[in-house]
Amino acid sequence: MHEWQVWLVAALLLFVAEMLAPGFWLLSVAVGCLAAGLVSLVIPGAVVPALSFAAGTLLSLVGIRPFLLKHLHARGSDLKTNVDALAGKVGVVSERVDPSTGKGRVVVEGEDWRAASLMDAALEPGTRVMIVRVEGTTLYVDKEM
Repeated sequence: MHEWQVWLVAALLLFVAEMLAPGFWLLSVAVGCLAAGLVSLVIPGAVVPALSFAAGTLLSLVGIRPFLLKHLHARGSDLKTNVDALAGKVGVVSERVDPSTGKGRVVVEGEDWRAASLMDAALEPGTRVMIVRVEGTTLYVDKEM
């Protein structure tokens, strides 16, 4: 097996391994292997392909990886999950929400939560409310408009 074939097989294996590993680290190394394989086709030996491997890996770490992270993971940062996803949802008061005592319960998507009112008036059971914000396990609600 020739040197350039070894570099290209390594690049191929790293590209495949990148599909299983997050972060695009292996992709950068695979690009370095690809560069070394192409250089070793033209210039035999070990030194120049090894230098092209190092340069290709570093350049892809600096150039390709940040670009991919920015464009492929940008949407995921805005994704809210768990209790944070409740803000903006509509619920129904299950136990009177009294602003003077700060006690009350609201059912949202089938789950019962501790609630506090942002209004001065109490909210009676059966009232539809909008979750404005979440702090810990307490939902701060306002009457639905």
